[in-house]
Amino acid sequence: MAVVVRGMVAALAIALATACSGRLELANIQVGRSLNQDGSIASITTLFKPSETVYVAVQTGAGKGVIGVRWKYGSKVVAEPTKSVDYNAGPKSTEFHLQNSGGFPPGDYSVDVLIDGVQVGTRNFKVGE
Repeated sequence: MAVVVRGMVAALAIALATACSGRLELANIQVGRSLNQDGSIASITTLFKPSETVYVAVQTGAGKGVIGVRWKYGSKVVAEPTKSVDYNAGPKSTEFHLQNSGGFPPGDYSVDVLIDGVQVGTRNFKVGE
């Protein structure tokens, strides 16, 4: 009986370790002007002033991979940062931000979210006066 229980415990430990290091899955994309302590967006909006910093929170469950964002002004790519993550529990928020010390030109912007190089979502936002 003890051998069976030990075998079951070992199998459960392997299953949990595999689940924790599985593929990241997108849960939500938030855009806004400030962050909470957990990296989620505190003030969700899609309209920004030229002087504001734009934050995006990519929310996922547990897993391991590379989260990236592609910031665009119209169709022009302005930045493509990535972060390697390994979350043992979910949900988690991975934060990225875009700022311009000279201010953003008014217009239409977007941020594409990629997980392991595959685009999984987009959020549009505007910069106005």
